Amino acid sequence: MTKRNTEGLVRDIALPLADALGYELVDVEYIKEGQNWYLRFYIDKEGGVTLEDCQTFSSRINVLLDEADPIANSYFLEVSSPGLDRPLKKVADFERYMDREIEVSLYTSLEGSKKYKGINKGLAEDVLILELPDGKTLEIPFKNVANAKLYFEF
Repeated sequence: MTKRNTEGLVRDIALPLADALGYELVDVEYIKEGQNWYLRFYIDKEGGVTLEDCQTFSSRINVLLDEADPIANSYFLEVSSPGLDRPLKKVADFERYMDREIEVSLYTSLEGSKKYKGINKGLAEDVLILELPDGKTLEIPFKNVANAKLYFEF
């Protein structure tokens, strides 16, 4: 099973649980780092998640994963908030974070670049509208967006 298929299968198991607990399942990551595999869940809720929220979700999803057993090899389970540089994946994410500064990576270059930073002006007919630092507006086909996340300068 591919990494993407594993993430999709695990997401299908986790979504009903997240909804029942009042969390938004922001992302699921199944990734190998060094010799170890990690299954990471990123959850959020209005006002942010607490350590207790992460512990609750972790213990509940662990039971469901043990029952379904979707992953053959061993892995470390992690649950956390999406952080200040939260990924934007769904249309609702872009709507929720309009007028916020974001970073966008593209599958194919547009106007000579595959990376942009600007103000999210929302989506219109499958096009992401990004206001660039110079004030110009860039229209990016949503299907060309590889990654997008909130920008936070540390």
